[in-house]
Amino acid sequence: MTISFTVTKKNHACRARLGLLHTPHGTVETPVFMPVGTQATVKAMTPEEVRNAGGRLILSNTYHIYLRPGHELVKEAGGLHRFMHWDGPILTDSGGFQVFSLGPLRKVSEEGVTFRSHIDGSEHFFSPEKAMEVQMALGSDIAMAFDECAPYPCSPEYALGALERTSRWAERCLAVHRREDQGVFGIVQGGTFPDLREKSARELVGLNFPGYAIGGLSVGEPKNLMYEILDYTVPLLPEDKPRYLMGVGSPDCLIEGVARGIDMFDCVLPTRIARNGTVLTRRGKLVVRNAEYASDFAPLDPDCSCYTCRNYTRAYLRHLIKAGEILGIRLTTIHNLHFVLELMKEIREAIHEGEILEYRDRFLKEYKGV
Repeated sequence: MTISFTVTKKNHACRARLGLLHTPHGTVETPVFMPVGTQATVKAMTPEEVRNAGGRLILSNTYHIYLRPGHELVKEAGGLHRFMHWDGPILTDSGGFQVFSLGPLRKVSEEGVTFRSHIDGSEHFFSPEKAMEVQMALGSDIAMAFDECAPYPCSPEYALGALERTSRWAERCLAVHRREDQGVFGIVQGGTFPDLREKSARELVGLNFPGYAIGGLSVGEPKNLMYEILDYTVPLLPEDKPRYLMGVGSPDCLIEGVARGIDMFDCVLPTRIARNGTVLTRRGKLVVRNAEYASDFAPLDPDCSCYTCRNYTRAYLRHLIKAGEILGIRLTTIHNLHFVLELMKEIREAIHEGEILEYRDRFLKEYKGV
């Protein structure tokens, strides 16, 4: 079995929809948020805690696992699922975004990218073929094609060159991919230029991937511009295949993305800000490490039913974080992941009831963005 997708309900007021993403390790209800397990772990959480928080599909990072501990070791361990003790579906990104974010530490050619490790400075080469080799060894359910992510801002000429290379690399990825129990998604590029997004989508749809990601957004552009690009790009993608918006995880963007027809999201935001003592609530972010919470014995979010909010106060969490206790960031991480995954559950329920736009308006009226 590879990857298939079933649309179960459409919303007539916008592009929001419900779906079922079928993978070798289980079926996932969409729209779905994927917690990020960069180095084969969702930071500060056990797999059981991720599942208890509502996680069903997680993302892991090809670049980081390739560098440490190495994809061959993971293969020897029985694949990424067994290595990290996660029995649900896994998506691995291609490493493209990480490689291109290295800036002066990398050199791009038609064959691939030569880069220096951020860990020890050693030189490595990533090509479409190498990205597929690593992801096949990891054994993820969904592998991503190797792409070139254009920065923001960039010229139309740069964005055009990146998307054309992405299309050629996508063909090379498909040519060498051999795992029948793993699907490969293509990544639409084109920067913030509608005509280039159309060109990229047309070329990738022609390759008949089982799913499509929209890359090159959430890289510094204003949110309204991202929404405009989604409004233009999503209708260019097949109705019967999942659509994945890469690197987006703030609550407002999740709701706006769903309304525009996105089925899948990932982002480090919930876990990263948790480690800085910041949590998500219905009213926006709350920096629990701040002095104003030193004697606040309320839960992080009175409307939240997560383990942290049921059992601990803001004052105690502030104490743990100020004292450098590991439990503090574990508890804030549990809360933030629960918050985002519960939000996605509510979004799915609102789509089912035909009230997603009303839900969006109510939520955003109260929520102050991150």
